[in-house]
Amino acid sequence: MASLSVLILAKNEEKNIGAAIESVAFADEVVVIDDFSTDDTAKLSRSLGARVVKHALAGDWGAQQTFAIGEAKGDWVLFLDADERVSEALAQRVQEIVRADDRRYAYRNSRLNYFWGQPLRHGGWFPDYVVRLFPAEGTSVKGLVHPAICHPYEEVRLPREAYMIHYPYRDWDHYFSKLNLYTTLAAEKMHEAGRRASLMDFVLHPFWASFRMYVLRGGFLDGRIGFVLAAFHYFYTMAKYVKLYYLGRENKHVGEKA
Repeated sequence: MASLSVLILAKNEEKNIGAAIESVAFADEVVVIDDFSTDDTAKLSRSLGARVVKHALAGDWGAQQTFAIGEAKGDWVLFLDADERVSEALAQRVQEIVRADDRRYAYRNSRLNYFWGQPLRHGGWFPDYVVRLFPAEGTSVKGLVHPAICHPYEEVRLPREAYMIHYPYRDWDHYFSKLNLYTTLAAEKMHEAGRRASLMDFVLHPFWASFRMYVLRGGFLDGRIGFVLAAFHYFYTMAKYVKLYYLGRENKHVGEKA
């Protein structure tokens, strides 16, 4: 009979790790790859029956996930972040897939994001499909921050209602910290691809991105938080193109005479 390993990468996640592990109690094993946490992440994980393996992230999320796959004893792997939970509907589908053990396929599941206690079902936030369940053999991951799972299998989408619950932001400080990081990475990626930015990019792209999120993708249906996130998406997009424009330029301190 096929077995399932749930893999969780974590660092200083003592507030999240318990609920994440409890949501996958059906797995044959839970492995927490701990990036040398200084809080009780490892202790809590072990108390809930997880196997803890300490391994440095070293700024490479994809390499860490590939290492995690190598630690898995199961035939199938399910990746779960510490800020995610497996819903009952998804848990049932995962168990059915592992029992059937048809290793021609990898599976994409939807994610339902929550922020300030509210599900984000519109504005492009849902269904937010990601590949998380696949046979362990022949699979690796590439990418520093937004990694891609590399596998030889045909991908299948699970039903939208079989979703993973995701809490992407702890608070507004965490939100803006991610905004700063991801706009920098996006600008660098565009620059490496030969893209350049102009004043028109500062104006048109942010307006379109915010309009699409709030109006075309129905962000207004999420109420106040839908408006706030669409407004901040304007600044996210603008920051991305502003950073692209200034990449390679030096912020010189030339003084008043210059």
